[in-house]
Amino acid sequence: MDNDIARRDQAQQRHNPHHHGHVDYDRQMDFHLDRQRPSREQLQHIQGWGADLDRKNRPAVPMEHMPPRFIDPQPGQPVQQAQTVEVFCSPERPGITPIFGTAQPPKGLSGMIRRAAYKQTENDIRHWLMLLLADRVNVVEGVIDDLAHGHVPNVLGEMGIRAEMRHNPAGLVKKAAIVTALAGATWYLMSSRRSRR
Repeated sequence: MDNDIARRDQAQQRHNPHHHGHVDYDRQMDFHLDRQRPSREQLQHIQGWGADLDRKNRPAVPMEHMPPRFIDPQPGQPVQQAQTVEVFCSPERPGITPIFGTAQPPKGLSGMIRRAAYKQTENDIRHWLMLLLADRVNVVEGVIDDLAHGHVPNVLGEMGIRAEMRHNPAGLVKKAAIVTALAGATWYLMSSRRSRR
């Protein structure tokens, strides 16, 4: 059966040089008609097959604790965390989750963008695009905040440029060339528009 399919593929390749052996529906049907699932005995020669059938062969068994660790589930809902900062909540939820993070409260322009994003439902693409934009704005706000406090951020290190110079200099040169070309094209287009005025 397999030899017939291979012969048909070779004939089609000779007839049509652009054919790359993609199996059409009829041949898929031919190929799968007589196939049956192998039995357990036929598969036992494969090392590791059926490891989940016998508990002794499970990789995690030596690491499992016997008896299992006792975890005391508290009945009912977890205790609601006190809200000390503004926490955004999806309009699709009835209320705030019992536990939430407070390390990065929303502030500045990025906080305003996030606030507007959470007025949209989660199935609205604007919700996610605004959150992505807020993340980018937050990066710029962080750099400005560092400079305002007299700390010059290590932009080369944080962007991974030093590591790329050491481990992938060709890729860094390529990226620099692309950025330079884009910046040059932008400058040229802007200067040509100014000269027309």
